[in-house]
Amino acid sequence: MATGFACLPADDAYWIANATAPVCLIDAPEVAGNGDGLARIDIRIAGGRIAGIRPAEPGRAGPRADLDGGMVWPCFVDMHTHLDKSHIWPRRPNPDGTFEAALQAVRADREINWTARDLSARMDFSLKSAFAHGTKAIRTHLDCFAGQIGVTWPVFADMRAEWAGRIALQGVSLTAVDQTFDGDLITEIVQVLQQNDGILGCVTFMIPDLQAALDRLFSIAVDKDFDLDFHVDETRDPQARSLRMIAETALNFGFQGSVTVGHCCSLALQPESEAMRTLDLVAAAGLSVVSLPMCNLYLQDRRPGITPRWRGVTLLHEMRARGIAVAVASDNTRDPFFAYGDLDALEVFREATRIAHLDHPFGDWPRSITATPGSVMKLKDAGTLAAGASADLVLFRARTWTELLSRPQADRTVVRCGRPIDTALPDYRELDPILGGVS
Repeated sequence: MATGFACLPADDAYWIANATAPVCLIDAPEVAGNGDGLARIDIRIAGGRIAGIRPAEPGRAGPRADLDGGMVWPCFVDMHTHLDKSHIWPRRPNPDGTFEAALQAVRADREINWTARDLSARMDFSLKSAFAHGTKAIRTHLDCFAGQIGVTWPVFADMRAEWAGRIALQGVSLTAVDQTFDGDLITEIVQVLQQNDGILGCVTFMIPDLQAALDRLFSIAVDKDFDLDFHVDETRDPQARSLRMIAETALNFGFQGSVTVGHCCSLALQPESEAMRTLDLVAAAGLSVVSLPMCNLYLQDRRPGITPRWRGVTLLHEMRARGIAVAVASDNTRDPFFAYGDLDALEVFREATRIAHLDHPFGDWPRSITATPGSVMKLKDAGTLAAGASADLVLFRARTWTELLSRPQADRTVVRCGRPIDTALPDYRELDPILGGVS
């Protein structure tokens, strides 16, 4: 049963009429935006695809759903998540909210509980939530430790097959940078990535052999034709410099694949001139950046009895000014790294707007949760409103930015291939057999 506010015609071809959309997401030259970067449009749907986009015109003939100025967005693309950790909070909370405590809690839970049954239940629950909120593609980092790879990746492969056509899934290997010198582990990771069209990744931090580790990872990526996705400088330590080293290494290798760097928190605490030099290198190397504003806000600068002095986000505006591709994403969901979240990309955009001032003007920031990650993930037509693209849309009652971002938009209508889906969220009680009920 479909849920949501909009009643769409049952016809195979119809108009979504009198809608408002961010002009930066519309691929239609004849459509112009207003001073807020919004455009009033009519969208023709036929055969489950977008057949055309026109400036709004009253009284168009044929079946139609009049949105009365309500917003329409393409479905979301969430390019940095951790599905294998999701929803373990009830059985493994973070005792003090710190990064170190999160590491310890996840390690303890993984060693005891991460069976195929457990992972499958939690991943599926997360995907149900994301789907209901309007997400059509997710990239997830998956912990890769000896003994766990052979459990987690087959579950991921099953999830990807089961959810094909609803949510496109990409997997990234996640291990600590100092473990890249473990030959047996790297061999196993390479094999599983080749079997699953995976992406090579790791968490970087300042070790004496960091350059040697990066050289090894880039060499593997070149040899095996992998893209790269790093967790970078997720710390309040201004001495963390792995972002610059990754950019320099990409340039030294002349690397032609995609390199994504996530977090990059310490950059915001470095001297201005040094940070800008690093960003120049990031731009020259063609790196893409994904910021995780909700998780970074939760973890960074957390000290007992002390109000945090900074927000934990990286230099998004300065990156965008240099033409660097910048996305925002969910990151962790109800686990020791972030106690909250529901894989709702609109929530991510709403909070990123407030935390990082992605407004006045909004400009093309709506692309950060749609078209930009869609491009980085090499997904055709994802994140844009364009003729010929699949009619995968999210419809909102909200007509303006302040209406959209002031409420959760829980009554949104999600449209996939031109038809509305059931947007009822899964009940947390579904996880009770895995988590042992409420604790």
